[in-house]
Amino acid sequence: MNLEIEGKRAAVAAASRGLGFATADALAREGVRVAVCGRDEARIGEAAERIGHGCVPVVADVGTVAGATGFVTAARDALGGVDILVANAGGPPPGGFAGIDDLDAYARAFELNCLSTIAMCKAAVPEMQAAGWGRVVAITSVAVRQPIPGLILSNTARAGVTGFLKTLAREVAGDGVTVNSLEPGFHDTERVQSLHADPSTLAASVPAGFIGDAGDFGAVAAFLCSAAAKYVTGTAIPVDGGSYAGLL
Repeated sequence: MNLEIEGKRAAVAAASRGLGFATADALAREGVRVAVCGRDEARIGEAAERIGHGCVPVVADVGTVAGATGFVTAARDALGGVDILVANAGGPPPGGFAGIDDLDAYARAFELNCLSTIAMCKAAVPEMQAAGWGRVVAITSVAVRQPIPGLILSNTARAGVTGFLKTLAREVAGDGVTVNSLEPGFHDTERVQSLHADPSTLAASVPAGFIGDAGDFGAVAAFLCSAAAKYVTGTAIPVDGGSYAGLL
C-alpha cells in the first residue's frame, strides 16, 4: 500500500531500539526523511545507520522538557521542517503504591511520559498547523485502558498524556493535523525483557497466542501517518493481540 508520505519529514523520539526504532524504520521505508534521537551517541548513530535512507541521528534525552524541545528543534534544523512527530520515551521504574514513597518519583514519571510529549507537540504542531498538514502519533501503553499491576508510575503518567492528546486532536483537526496514540501491549522489546525474566511466558496471557513483533507495530504507526489516515484523529488504539478486555 502506498502511504503517500514520500518526502515528508519525521521526528521520531527515543528510536535507538524497540518500538521507536521500528516506527522510524517503517517511515523511512515509505520514503519519509527521518530524524531519530537517543541518549547514547554511539547507539543512536548505529540505529540511524541501520535505518538508512539518510536517517539523521540526534543525541537528546526526551525524558526532560528541555531535551524533548531540543530534539524537535534539532530535527527541524536537520530536515528543514517536521511534518510528522512520533512522541515516545522509555518507561519509569516499576513499583506499586506501597513501595513508592518518594512523591518526586511521580513528578519524574510525569515529565518523562507526559510533559515530554506536551513539549514536543508545542515545538512541532504550530508549524504543522501553518502548513495545513501534520501527523502526531504518541506511543503510550495499553495500561491507559487497563492499568498494569506494578507499574503505577507509568499507568498514572500515560493516562495524563492521553487526555492531553485527545484535547489537542480536537483543537487542531480543522488545520489538517491528526493526533493519535498507540497503546502497545507486550512486544518483544528490551523494555519488556527488563521487566520479565522470560518474556515468552507472556504469550499465554495474550489471546493472539504470541507477544508482538516491533516491526508490525511500526507498520501500524506508519499507517496513522499516511494520507489515507486523514480522517482518523483523537483515537487511542490498542496494539496488543487482543489483551485488552473492555468494550471501549
